Amino acid sequence: MGVAVGVDSHKRSFAVAIVDDIGRDVGVRQFPNNPNGHTRILEWLAGYDVDLVGVEGSANFGAGLTRVLVAARVTVKEVPAFLTARERGRAPSQGKSDPADARAIARSTLRGQGLCEPLHDGPNADLKLLGDHRDQLIKARQRVANQTHSLLVRTFPGYEGKVKRLSTKKGIRAARVVASQSDSVAAELIAVNLTELEGFDARIVASEKRIKQAVAATKTSLTAKKGIGAIAAAMFLGEVNDPRRLRSESAFAMINGSAPLRASSGDIRRLNRALHIMAMTLLRTDEETKAYVRRRRAEGKTKREAMRALKRHLSNVVYRCLMEDCRNLERAA
Repeated sequence: MGVAVGVDSHKRSFAVAIVDDIGRDVGVRQFPNNPNGHTRILEWLAGYDVDLVGVEGSANFGAGLTRVLVAARVTVKEVPAFLTARERGRAPSQGKSDPADARAIARSTLRGQGLCEPLHDGPNADLKLLGDHRDQLIKARQRVANQTHSLLVRTFPGYEGKVKRLSTKKGIRAARVVASQSDSVAAELIAVNLTELEGFDARIVASEKRIKQAVAATKTSLTAKKGIGAIAAAMFLGEVNDPRRLRSESAFAMINGSAPLRASSGDIRRLNRALHIMAMTLLRTDEETKAYVRRRRAEGKTKREAMRALKRHLSNVVYRCLMEDCRNLERAA
């Protein structure tokens, strides 16, 4: 019988574990995350009858190794983070470490349940890169805005009466007027920060324009659904990558956080945020959605429970749309 391999990927290193056909530890080693490390992993695995390699993070830190393994005709699967956590919970005495995680990934790979196809390069992967870039710009802008508020409150107490927020052009202009009342270093830095905020705003607008162009190029039908604009569509497409990775509506709900048992990883947060945007948009604009939530509340559900039910319903809508787009592409090919 062959062996199963688990790879815990990090920015600078991999922990790689091998287990036999009943899950017993065969070996675990660590390798650098670089071309030399990739070659050494292949050389080590060549000494075993490898049935399957499971990689946690095949689209992130494990992307390079995944490409090398696939090129070497090794069967690779993505192991979602929640499977690793679940497997690790079966042996809590081993603690949390890279080798222990690699063993948990290997045993999850051996079980074969809940595994996904590795993420692919292509338009959807590009959407994830574009979405990540937009998020980074927004976070960087928020840091500068927080610093500016701190300088304003120290230098111009009560400024809030004139400057409601720094998220609009009007707010930035008002802050410039306030800062112009002093020639202090703090006022000088406020002016510099305000210019930075304007720069971030321009870059965010450009980023969103690029995302809209990339989403349109995919010809997805997601944007035809109520509540889904280009930004939310980019989140869904970028995080899912290849919808054929998803086994069912329940599997999609698991990775987007609308299932009762939630996983803990980056894709959960991004996908759940996309669902939240969709839900809140529909609650503002769609009478059917409002009626849906009212029915759930009438059944005795709390507001939070009604929202979770709505998100699960919307998750199914998105899943069916993704799968239909896949089938259409296959028919066109």
